[in-house]
Amino acid sequence: MDNIPNHVAIILDGNGRWATKRGLKRSMGHKAGFENLVKLSKYIYKKGVKILSVFAFSTENFKRDKEEVDYLMDLLVKKFKELIDNVPEVKIVFSGRKDGLRDDVVNTIKEIEDITKNNDKGLLNICFNYGGKSDIVDATKNIVNDVLEGKININDINENNYINYLYNSIPDIDLLIRTSGEERISNFMLFQSAYAEMYFPSVLFPDFKNKDFDEALTVYSNRNRRFGGNNKK
Repeated sequence: MDNIPNHVAIILDGNGRWATKRGLKRSMGHKAGFENLVKLSKYIYKKGVKILSVFAFSTENFKRDKEEVDYLMDLLVKKFKELIDNVPEVKIVFSGRKDGLRDDVVNTIKEIEDITKNNDKGLLNICFNYGGKSDIVDATKNIVNDVLEGKININDINENNYINYLYNSIPDIDLLIRTSGEERISNFMLFQSAYAEMYFPSVLFPDFKNKDFDEALTVYSNRNRRFGGNNKK
């Protein structure tokens, strides 16, 4: 397949429902989802994708049951380093606010980023304690600070360099996938998804395997990305 997206983003949805359907605690669904991400991410890079963004934990997820939130935090601390071994040449960054996160979570994030900072065979962007609106708001605050301090001229800010003020400077999303059949993006990478092709398979994320990703690529390759133009296939 020639038409491979440069940047794929996945909203990892359906982990809790996957567990509930099996009579398990929701936390077991998150465990299964992470294990699937470890396997799937390696395959995604092999297909030629350069950037993978995943929505692992939103700012709104703090409203969930404390046991579930604590499990997700523990999962990051105890298991996320497995991604380094799984995609050893890929740089891993985290997007999101550090406020409200436990110290061990913040330290693990820093450690993973430090270990992989010089890797150049791909980029894995993990959105954790992330919200698309907060990303834009925080970027705007940073711009205002730089203007007030005389570091930049407000007239020099444009759509192309605004991304430099977001949590991470990452190119626009080409293909956005949300598993579980829900058809909304739920405050995920709003600035970068302006022209993303969106795909909403019904499969729950723990069951979203290589063949399902291949199907998403097939759908993407058949789309006519017009970027506001009126060209037709």
